Amino acid sequence: MSTLQLQYDTLLSHYSNPLEAISLLREYRPYFELIPSLRRPVDSLISIPFPVVQLTSPNLTQSHVQLQCDLALIMCDPDWKVKTGQEIFVFIHRPNEDYSALLQRWRQVEVALGEEYYWLLPWKHRSIISDRGEYHYPLFVTLDYSPARIHKGLEGASLPHVKAASLTIDHPPDIEETQEAPICDPTQ
Repeated sequence: MSTLQLQYDTLLSHYSNPLEAISLLREYRPYFELIPSLRRPVDSLISIPFPVVQLTSPNLTQSHVQLQCDLALIMCDPDWKVKTGQEIFVFIHRPNEDYSALLQRWRQVEVALGEEYYWLLPWKHRSIISDRGEYHYPLFVTLDYSPARIHKGLEGASLPHVKAASLTIDHPPDIEETQEAPICDPTQ
């Protein structure tokens, strides 16, 4: 796996944790202010990597659709255990993805969310009513490997974006490190 892909996967796994997703939203204050309760952050936000929704329109041939975003962040009222209707869709710039492909993923999500839909929530959150949100917000995340034209394009289009802080990449140990050194017999 390339170093760029490792950076992307590390960031995706990092933000799959709701507490870490809150740190991402802290970087873009208007979205950070959407969090219902910072006293109970784990109950206030559901982080869904590679989210899937069920479309309910009768003329569609495919009822389950994986959204082309990297994460969906769904706000919840921690007391009532219901969604607040505000949904943030995170688009992490992928290795070798150009500006047009990044925007195309966002547009595909907008088209899919134009239909009536229900969330396929993780088992932990199955008791929450999973109907469609009222407000959809995109958030674009760039990394060190993102070219300047991506930053310039997002800035020029006035799209909400943040640059992710570099995270430590968990490298698998080298083969040499995991194998024991051969035992040398001095009598031979």
